[in-house]
Amino acid sequence: MTYQEAEKKCKEAGQLHLLKFYEELDDEGKHRLIKEIELTDFDMIKRADGQEQERGKITPIKAMTREEIWENEDQYRKVGLEAIRKGEVAAVLLAGGMGTRLGSDNPKGMYDIGITKEVYIFQRLIENLMDVVRAADRYIHLFIMTSDKNHETTMDFFEEKECFGYKREYIHFFKQDMAPATDFDGKILLEKKDKLATSPNGNGGWFGSLYNSGLDFCIHEEGIKWLNVFAVDNVLQRMADPVFVGATIAGEYVSGSKVIRKVTPEEKVGTICLEDGRPSIVEYYELTDELKDAKDEKGEPAYNFGVILNYLFRVDALEQILTSPLTLHVVDKKIPCINEEGQEVHPETPNGHKYETLILDMVHLMENNLPFEIEREKEFAPIKNKTGVDSVESARELCKKNGIQL
Repeated sequence: MTYQEAEKKCKEAGQLHLLKFYEELDDEGKHRLIKEIELTDFDMIKRADGQEQERGKITPIKAMTREEIWENEDQYRKVGLEAIRKGEVAAVLLAGGMGTRLGSDNPKGMYDIGITKEVYIFQRLIENLMDVVRAADRYIHLFIMTSDKNHETTMDFFEEKECFGYKREYIHFFKQDMAPATDFDGKILLEKKDKLATSPNGNGGWFGSLYNSGLDFCIHEEGIKWLNVFAVDNVLQRMADPVFVGATIAGEYVSGSKVIRKVTPEEKVGTICLEDGRPSIVEYYELTDELKDAKDEKGEPAYNFGVILNYLFRVDALEQILTSPLTLHVVDKKIPCINEEGQEVHPETPNGHKYETLILDMVHLMENNLPFEIEREKEFAPIKNKTGVDSVESARELCKKNGIQL
């Protein structure tokens, strides 16, 4: 893209201020700024306006309970292992976050939860995946989504630790796509004179980012039909779980969600449900008293299962929605930037918008979904904080209960 083309694009989008410091830049800086303008989707900001609408009609969804799973566990495991042995199942780790809330400047997955020895979050996840590798006698492709902030550090860490014993040729790294950040008037902020202020485009951007990285070639070349996507912070979770995979395949579902039975209606997890007849997730703060109090035919809470960000998607179903723009959620944030004089600003209160897509909106675009109940003490140990609820402390205790040496 030439300067004239960049100027035209910015002018048409009302973002001409992005070129304000262009003449002050050296040749490298000029090239970098023009390239960023070329790659940035200015229309995204317009799409976000008025996109978030009122929720549709919420009704309960039937979950597969632990009792139902136990009755058919052997059959589900057989079906799942068969798909894994054929190379039809891969895992996708969402690892773009940093360990800031844990007091670390490193990627979150590098955090050491060990007590008597080093045990990293990444290590725990690889160890869990190795359980499936041993059961299936076959390695599973693992796609790891990083961010601009932690890509090189994450890759270097895996190399340093020799992938914790996992075969390197089965691990693929890709960077999450970024979205521009704006002030409250929709003007894109500059982080530096030659760099737009951007942020990761939300956990709903994982599949588009994977494809944009060129790894769709690997998926089709290897004959991968299912992708199990999961977040980095749950050190007990099971990924590419043969029973979960088998139950989803046997039930002819195009997607599945691992869910936990909620401790209280107010527990801070998204609740799986139907919305206008399609699978959906209602955030804990969206639950009305009516939904909290609703009962099913057994007299149990009708909205009783929370998601843990461990989803299974059929690849062809994901490809069908790839061209369907996901809802852009606008979030007020404190965004470091430069002001009109080109001076750095580190705001103490929110000064603009970040734009995020959410994986729960991908679930809603699926034809159907199997909520698959897990035993929370065996598969749910999220690390959100350093101490207290959902913390390093609580995760350590749960690991001990499951016989994991730290």
